[in-house]
Amino acid sequence: MGRTVDYYLSPMSPWTYLGHARFAEMAKRHGAAINVKPVDYSKVFPVSGGLPLGKRAPQRQAYRLVELKRFRDHLKVPLNLQPQFFPVASDLAAQFIIAAGRAGGSDAAMRLALAELRSCWAEERNIGDADTLGALCKEQGLDAAALAAAAQSDAVKAEYESNTQEAIARNVFGAPSYVIDGEIFWGQDRLEFVERALAG
Repeated sequence: MGRTVDYYLSPMSPWTYLGHARFAEMAKRHGAAINVKPVDYSKVFPVSGGLPLGKRAPQRQAYRLVELKRFRDHLKVPLNLQPQFFPVASDLAAQFIIAAGRAGGSDAAMRLALAELRSCWAEERNIGDADTLGALCKEQGLDAAALAAAAQSDAVKAEYESNTQEAIARNVFGAPSYVIDGEIFWGQDRLEFVERALAG
């Protein structure tokens, strides 16, 4: 029986994007279950010492672009360093992922999350736009109308808030974070350690 990974993510995080497909493949290879948990990091940062990108020191912002380029080139993943639609409000995108998971399970949530991440970071599409999110659902073979309605439901909004409060309670402070048996692995550059944990 494989392990379970609680996967705390932001649909607007380039680091989540860089690691998402590799993580999905890794989990499948090790027979691990994934609990997909989009989080509102605008509520996490104030209680964990983090800052939104625009409020970070200039040298940190500059180095972030260096690192993104390094990982993009190393992983050979298409990525626009400064996409047209970033940052945008990502709450609805997160709620669409939750709705997909409630309707179709972890696989559906993971597929839609990747589509959203890729659309922001490689395709110059606006994941803050409801019509774009609906189009992404259709492209993934999901019921766009049903998910659009569910994404706005009280139940999905409550799950989004619950994910966020759970992340704070578990000391998660950045995206992506992978939690296995209570142990946090922060960042797509820690996936080697995630794999070791899954294999152990």
